[in-house]
Amino acid sequence: MKIRGSKLVVEALVDEGVRFAFGIPGTHNIELYDSIEDTPELTPVLVTHEQSASFMADGLARTSDQIGLVNVVPGAGVSHSLSGVAEAFMDNVPLVVLAGGIRIDTGHAYQLHAIDQIAVLEPVTKATFRVSRPEDIYPTIRRAFQIARRGTPGPVAVEIPSNFYMLIQEVDGIAFEPDPELEVTPDQDLLERAGIMLGEAKQPALYLGWGAAGAAELLVPLAEKLGTPVVTTFQGKGVFPEDHPLFLWNGFGAQAPGFVRSIMKHCDCLLAIGCRFGELATGSYGIEPPARLIHVDINPEVFNRNYRAALSIESDARLFVEKLDAVVGGSRPWETLGGQIRDGHRKVRDRWHKEVSGDRVAPVLLFEALQRHCEADAIYATDSGNGTFLAIEQLRLNGGPGTFIAPVDYSCMGYSVPAAIGAALANPGRDVVALPGDGALLMTGIELLTAANYRAAPLVVVLRDGKLSQIAQFQKIPFNREPCSSLPDYSIEGLAATVGARYFKIIRNHELDSVIPAALDIVREGRPALVEVAIDYSRKTYFTKGVVKTNFWRLPWGDRLRMVVRALARRI
Repeated sequence: MKIRGSKLVVEALVDEGVRFAFGIPGTHNIELYDSIEDTPELTPVLVTHEQSASFMADGLARTSDQIGLVNVVPGAGVSHSLSGVAEAFMDNVPLVVLAGGIRIDTGHAYQLHAIDQIAVLEPVTKATFRVSRPEDIYPTIRRAFQIARRGTPGPVAVEIPSNFYMLIQEVDGIAFEPDPELEVTPDQDLLERAGIMLGEAKQPALYLGWGAAGAAELLVPLAEKLGTPVVTTFQGKGVFPEDHPLFLWNGFGAQAPGFVRSIMKHCDCLLAIGCRFGELATGSYGIEPPARLIHVDINPEVFNRNYRAALSIESDARLFVEKLDAVVGGSRPWETLGGQIRDGHRKVRDRWHKEVSGDRVAPVLLFEALQRHCEADAIYATDSGNGTFLAIEQLRLNGGPGTFIAPVDYSCMGYSVPAAIGAALANPGRDVVALPGDGALLMTGIELLTAANYRAAPLVVVLRDGKLSQIAQFQKIPFNREPCSSLPDYSIEGLAATVGARYFKIIRNHELDSVIPAALDIVREGRPALVEVAIDYSRKTYFTKGVVKTNFWRLPWGDRLRMVVRALARRI
């Protein structure tokens, strides 16, 4: 049959259930955008910058069962989107990048946007494809989606020459034979060994990452049967309900409060499911798992990279948890442990409340007010910076996986606003809150134009203190100064007016319960709202203090002494 390549692309996207395509049209893909316009199932979302296109696709994918689609022109469109693609790669988020290509039918060199973008994309994708025949367009796109979701999720890129979009192509038909879905089941002998190790342990513990999300509803029964405290990675926040008596903390080791360290000190067998023991999750490798570490992951490449496991089990998380139940004996009592955890949380929260001052807005009161006025299944999108670690430590989420999204292992600033817009598009009717710092807002806050245009408006709560605060804190402790981390002053109210958002400001704690409900009323009508919060960053997070301590004691003695002497001299 004869058909334009752009129509083949659209057929593949519709068959994959894609609902949104994020990007900016250009000369190389205007035919594709024209075909999308004729497809009611598919909405093209015009962004202000292609970096935001990949962040929006990421936010959509983390908070739904959809795969995010980035649709960009070659060259600059690809390179602009690269930060978000790399974030998705590092954080295991399924995306497909449609990278328009230059023409391959003219023989001309030095074409517009001509770079080897496959070479650029390969290091930050699971796979890349360069379509060289029109009959390969449909099956290649379908295969890209299959690879993006299979195993450890991640981004996949497909480059399609622009002449295939524009010109009528002769193809035999549209067909795709998917590879068979292979279940990654745990080896029975290893499973039984895991059951024995957990049964022999005096105090086992669970450590859950984002990879455990598929087993979410099975994790509470598992924890109660094993009688384990439960800690999660940052990306795993929300995988286990945080109002459950066995929920301990997001992370452990030096980055956690004393009661968490005390309880985990007694852990003699750690069952880690769906995690990689990355730098942020471990507080700069500041944890010390017990010798009896059982590591379960669908990707065997993560085993024994940072911590040696006594038992490594390659498996889908859900299948492992389902099968583990049959090899673990009777339930272990956990009420006393649950009481210790409850008391520990109460003391930490009491300390936060005692530190509240009247000068600026206390983070703990802000997060409590947000959770008081937002629905229980609200989605919170944080950014790279101090606000992320405050939100991790102080939000208590019970709405399930995908209620907390953050740029973790790539830690790309500017993530929260566009990611929250993607989440709002994927989850109409749910409350979505973006928590950028005032530095991150400068990068992508203009995307509230996009939110207004598509009536997918998150509540944007700007944590403002005039600094790149996380870096400033890391500078202040050893250097006693903060070079190049103070922001120039700018008007958030002026930005709100520019993008058509309602503007609110909170300077004092008592304003929280009047302003937040008013702002939520606006966004629930589909209109964007910006809330500027004079945040109090005077108290360092457990994470910050733990990472500084861990890295300080890792230095050679001479460098430790030099750093202390320099800091003291500058204070004097």
